[in-house]
Amino acid sequence: MDYDVKDIGLAEQGKLKIEWAEASMPVLRLIKKRFQKERPLAGKRVTACLHVTTETANLVKTLQAGGADVRLCASNPLSTQDDVAASLVQHDSIAVFAIKGEDNQTYYRHIQSAIEHQPQITMDDGADVVSTLHSKRKDLLKHVLGGTEETTTGVIRLRSMADRRVLKFPVISVNDADTKHLFDNRYGTGQSTMDGIVRGTNRLVCGSTVVIAGYGWCGRGVAMRAKGLGADVVVTEINPVKALEAAMDGFRVMTMEEAASIGDFFITVTGNLKVIRGQHFARMKDGAIVCNSGHFNVELDIPALEKLARKRRMIRPGVEEFTLTNGRRVSLLGEGRLVNLALAEGHPSSVMDMSFANQALSAEYLVKKYKKLEKKVYPVPAAIDQEIARLKLAGMGIRVDRLTKEQEKYLASWEMGT
Repeated sequence: MDYDVKDIGLAEQGKLKIEWAEASMPVLRLIKKRFQKERPLAGKRVTACLHVTTETANLVKTLQAGGADVRLCASNPLSTQDDVAASLVQHDSIAVFAIKGEDNQTYYRHIQSAIEHQPQITMDDGADVVSTLHSKRKDLLKHVLGGTEETTTGVIRLRSMADRRVLKFPVISVNDADTKHLFDNRYGTGQSTMDGIVRGTNRLVCGSTVVIAGYGWCGRGVAMRAKGLGADVVVTEINPVKALEAAMDGFRVMTMEEAASIGDFFITVTGNLKVIRGQHFARMKDGAIVCNSGHFNVELDIPALEKLARKRRMIRPGVEEFTLTNGRRVSLLGEGRLVNLALAEGHPSSVMDMSFANQALSAEYLVKKYKKLEKKVYPVPAAIDQEIARLKLAGMGIRVDRLTKEQEKYLASWEMGT
């Protein structure tokens, strides 16, 4: 079996971590149990380009249980857990191409390796596999039945491709599922982002000013957790509705130009590029800490920061200190990549349980329905979303009410007034 991991000797350690994560993923366990019996993905080749974490390991093992031939590569150079990658190779015979800290050339070589088995289903977190197939490996497009996409940034890219009529197969936007973005993006990103910052810096958050760029679901989650840790939270936005919502949620709202001089921590979660630019770095106070929790590090204009610096050094693992020409120091976390994965372990397993349940069930849906789908981006079917929520509640021991016949009739009628 072809693979490329850092150290296969880490497999035992990774196996234990995968088992620990599985204990908090009851929905995926139930799906895996059904997949083992029904084998809905039998013989299908799946290329998964995802963060290689314990949670992802449980997803690919579920796909494998469903009969899929899975290859896995990293969707971010710093997000791989090397022991997990080794365990999947050693214990599950899954071809993994991922090494934490790999350079850009290796990153794309690993994607090429992962698609060499001519995927029929693509599973992306950032649309890099889809982009590679459409630009460099068009010869493989004929094999693809459909794909899934995990994150906001990838969905943006895919919708652009669909609008320009260059997308060659249907893709399901897992990110748009309520059981994904309402929970993973908000609670997962919120907790894991602050976890990465605290682990990486050991700085006190309470009493500090935390500037959050973007108030989508990820931004809402980060703001909530930063506030819970006692921070004075500032939000920057370009969308007036989201800015208004942030203000009514009790946060200060201003431009990045205004916020640059008062922030202690800066966190970008926008999905766009150059959100914090040279003029902003130049205004930051001594000791400011900057990081990104959006998918790509382009949210920070790192080349501009490098030009402003007269000295730079790695002052802690994952923490690079830039001394600017004005004498002030600005620290960049995790090379500007996803701070929750570069300096921590990503989202908690119980949240990823729902996200990856969406991935597994969407893959099953594509295998069954791909002939009826157009070459565009689709939401996760509502029935799948509802089923995942139902299974999650059951796993948590929570019961909900059901409509009575009279209530169903009332909601379906127009004759009954006050």
